[in-house]
Parts: sequence; structure tokens; C-alpha cells
Amino acid sequence: MKIIKTFTVIMLLSASLANAQHTETIQVTGAIKEPLTVTEKCFSGLPVHSLDSLVILNHAMEYKSTLRKLKGVLLKDILAKAQFKTASPKELSTFYLICKAKDGYQVVYSWNELFNGETGDKAMIITQSEGSPKEGFALVTPTDRATGRRYVKNLSDIIIQQIH
Repeated sequence: MKIIKTFTVIMLLSASLANAQHTETIQVTGAIKEPLTVTEKCFSGLPVHSLDSLVILNHAMEYKSTLRKLKGVLLKDILAKAQFKTASPKELSTFYLICKAKDGYQVVYSWNELFNGETGDKAMIITQSEGSPKEGFALVTPTDRATGRRYVKNLSDIIIQQIH
């Protein structure tokens, strides 16, 4: 009987933790008119993109891992909700984004890279991997050669800045 109760408690805790994953947020701040808090609810209505697998290679092009059965939304679809502080569309080319993980790891994208190139058509915020929800959100850029360089686990912040 104790084993059944222990198993039940473990299952309830697991379910609770799984539900907690859906409350993760990404803070979008910086040179935008209003900061955004992105939750999984913000993804509803956006096109869902899938990747069967993505090989993660480090800076030396050495194999690190393979991510499988990925689902998520494009980074640029989320950023389309942010109103950049700019007097002219010409200035958009001077913006860049710092995508930061909870552990401090940071990667950079330019506005042109995301909204005016192939990278933007593939850079994806991952919400599911191997068919189950991820622990927090991850960011991948499948068009990169060294895919591990901009693989951000537990994405927590996107800071938009402008070159002056």
C-alpha cells in the first residue's frame, strides 16, 4: 500500500511539474515601445513549425547531440508583436537582439538576419521535443552550420538594442 501511495505522490508531482513548464516566460525588453512578456498562450494563433531532427554541432563542428521531433514557433513571429522604437523603417537595420538563457548564456541576431533573410524563416522557439513539452523554452537556428552556437536552452530574455 505504501508503494502505491508513494507512486501516486510521484505521479502527482510529475504532473504538477509538467504543468509548471507551461508557465515559463520570456521577457522582451529594450528599444521597444512596451516590454512584452511571452508565455505559451502567446503562441496560440501562430503557425506551428516542426523539425524531424536537428543535429547540434559545436564551434569546432563536432557532434554534441541530436534534437528530435521539435515543434515551436518562429522567433520573428513573436518579435512581430514588439514595436521597435524607431522614427523610420530605415533605422530597423540598426537593431540587434540579445537572446539570453536563465544561466546567462547569450546569443545575438540582427534585425536584418531575422526579418530580411533565411535565418528568420527558420530560427525557432521550441515548445516541444520528442513529443513532450520542454522544460522552459529553447531557441534553435537550423540554418547555422555550428548549430550549438545559437542553441539557447531555457530562453528567458530577449533584449532589443540599437547601434548608434
